Amino acid sequence: MAYDLIVIGTGPGGYVCAIRAAQLGMKVVVVEKRATHGGTCLNVGCIPSKALLHASEMFEEAGHSFARMGIGVGTPKLDLATLMKFKDEGVDGNVKGVEFLLKKNKIDAVHGVGRIAAPGKVEVKDADGKTQTLETKNIVIATGSDVAKLKGVEIDGKRIVTSDQAIALDKVPQRLLVIGAGVIGLELGSVWRRLGSQVTVVEFLDRILPGLDNEVGRQSQRLLEKQGIAFKLGSKVTGVDSSGATLKASIEPAKGGAAETIEADVVLVAIGRVPYTEGLGLDEAGVKKDNRMRVVVDAHYVTNAKGIYAIGDVIAGPMLAHKAEDEGMAVAEILAGQAGHVNYDVIPNVVYTFPEIASVGKTEEELKEAGTAYNTGKFPFTANGRAKANHQTDGFVKILADARTDRVLGVHIVGSDAGNMIAAAAVAMEFGASAEDIARTCHAHPTLPEAVKEAALAVAKRAIHM
Repeated sequence: MAYDLIVIGTGPGGYVCAIRAAQLGMKVVVVEKRATHGGTCLNVGCIPSKALLHASEMFEEAGHSFARMGIGVGTPKLDLATLMKFKDEGVDGNVKGVEFLLKKNKIDAVHGVGRIAAPGKVEVKDADGKTQTLETKNIVIATGSDVAKLKGVEIDGKRIVTSDQAIALDKVPQRLLVIGAGVIGLELGSVWRRLGSQVTVVEFLDRILPGLDNEVGRQSQRLLEKQGIAFKLGSKVTGVDSSGATLKASIEPAKGGAAETIEADVVLVAIGRVPYTEGLGLDEAGVKKDNRMRVVVDAHYVTNAKGIYAIGDVIAGPMLAHKAEDEGMAVAEILAGQAGHVNYDVIPNVVYTFPEIASVGKTEEELKEAGTAYNTGKFPFTANGRAKANHQTDGFVKILADARTDRVLGVHIVGSDAGNMIAAAAVAMEFGASAEDIARTCHAHPTLPEAVKEAALAVAKRAIHM
């Protein structure tokens, strides 16, 4: 059977692309190497990590915050096996949901490793080694990304782990060493710190959360340190000795200097992710890649090979599930002759620590580098009524607006529920809102989003509650 479209990979980008293409009348088949759909995000990434973050936050609340609210529950007891079951139930519900949606939209699904055999042909090898060849008019590569390896540190999956294993440890490590102060390292470090680990994070750069606004990174680091996470910035791990009962990590200053040794029970390597392109037959198909092994595409997601497209983590841009989803919809609409488009200036980013960290648009550093004149409005949650009432006053809202037009260029939030609040900022920016527009929009009281309105007022130096 010939298809209009074959999508290789059923992560957020792939399955959304397939569904949108089917809605537009195409005959679609997806190829997935896992036994379940959903890719890294649903199986071992976004979904399970958020379940663990939520459960560990509840554990922390019960142990440290309930009493001051007059709720007596005694000392909470951790049942790690049940917590992991809770996480697995969330994963199971989500992957089954994707399977249902594919069937509902009459999309064929083939499980196995896909390889582009020729223009319009994808060879799929299943778990038993049997192969079949699918024919199509167009191919979309949506294979996502894999964990980045660190030279000199051998992953064994038990004591030296990646995020894949760190979401499924069978006991709480007494000491956890996290290599990398990016989103994944901080989120999983937060989980195990709340559950009882002594967590140390080693980062090559002199700051955490590279790519986010510097002020956001500095304040977030202070808050995480207050919670008990230790940081060694400007440092590199050159090796981990696993021969003894405990792991011994050798750490040197990034700029050179004397090494030191840190002992740990578990080491989590979280230095980032790399595009997953191995075994896809891209070289044979003549698909061009850049020096970071990302598939090169044009503004319409077309590779240099006829009929082959790519989206998500395998192409340039932030490795975010929602970015991949939007690209998946865009490429399906382009294939149908419509004007699919993604606005890369309005891609929100959320770090699900506590408090959450969320941003959309430009950072101050990016605006300065571009020579863009801007005004800043800031408002702390210490001055927000709802935050005070809930004892959730950590953090702030910062709005960056064009100095000439007042158009909002960036919004940055550190605070409880920041991940939800950033959505309203993204909507405002998508419509080209000015800071004045947000300031004159009525916000319900008492709510945390009132801090966004106050930050918008502060752009014009007229915040009311500060």
